[in-house]
Amino acid sequence: MTEGKKIAFLLADGFEDSEMMNPYDEMVKNGHEIVIISLNSNELLKGKKGTVSYTSHLGIKEANAKDYAAVIIPGGDSPAHLMNDADVQSFVRQADQAGITIAAICHGPQILAAAGLLRGRTAAAYPGISAEIEAAGGHYVDQEVAVDRNFITSRTPKDEPAFIKETLERLGVNAW
Repeated sequence: MTEGKKIAFLLADGFEDSEMMNPYDEMVKNGHEIVIISLNSNELLKGKKGTVSYTSHLGIKEANAKDYAAVIIPGGDSPAHLMNDADVQSFVRQADQAGITIAAICHGPQILAAAGLLRGRTAAAYPGISAEIEAAGGHYVDQEVAVDRNFITSRTPKDEPAFIKETLERLGVNAW
């Protein structure tokens, strides 16, 4: 196993419970340090199904993308609360410019679209946002996981195993 890395989760209220919990638990299990970033620090964030909640460690204004080996963006309603925030957009643009892995599932690619990062890129996402991806200049694919340079994207909770596996492999972990 490689040395643990610092992983950012971009999160707001209404996230898809399993799309946060399962990647989070796997990252912790594999020795990575997790930093939950939301609009404000020390904010209680609840999943839309009510099975889990997390408290943010940092507000987006305090976060520096270059501090992280990867950025994970769970879906649900969370991305809609984050996508129009200029600091969130700047954070993901900085991560992309630095070549940092950005893993977004379900509605997560909405943040990439809002930040102008999908032009010419291929992304999987919740099928209901395929038009948003295309409107942002991206190419939507209906598949379990799509990898385009430093982006890892998936559609729904059923794709979590492939999404998590691909993200861990990018971080240098080959078995889980």
